[in-house]
Amino acid sequence: MFASEAAASPPPPESAARSDCVFCGIVAGRLPAQRIDEDERTVAFLDINPWTRGHTLVVPRAHSESILDAPDDDLAAVALATRRVAERLRRKLGCAGVNVFSAAGSVAWQTVFHFHVHVIPRYRDDGLEPPITPRPADAEQLAALAEQLRG
Repeated sequence: MFASEAAASPPPPESAARSDCVFCGIVAGRLPAQRIDEDERTVAFLDINPWTRGHTLVVPRAHSESILDAPDDDLAAVALATRRVAERLRRKLGCAGVNVFSAAGSVAWQTVFHFHVHVIPRYRDDGLEPPITPRPADAEQLAALAEQLRG
């Protein structure tokens, strides 16, 4: 294991893995991956279709489809592992920053349905552009939306 952080509760049993899930196969060692970090609850490995050099995926060992149904202990462990990986990428690769994101659902561009976080090193002049152009919001619509979402 690469990290020594203690988990809040014991990791899930191996039976939590799904035989049809590529990331469960990587976690179990049935499928190859270039692992760069792991602990009791998480595994981090290089993306085989990287956006930039060092693009890494952080996954919980236990299968859950997305951030929306991952147990709290796995969310916390993935967050800590994500920071650890981001710090390592900055230190070892000299990137100027990182993008961190997770998709939940196919409409949100999720293609592998095992909760995972992308840690994408950013380099000056790496050519990546934001995929979305922000549009100014109407103040009244924002206020109504905030009211709808509170509590």
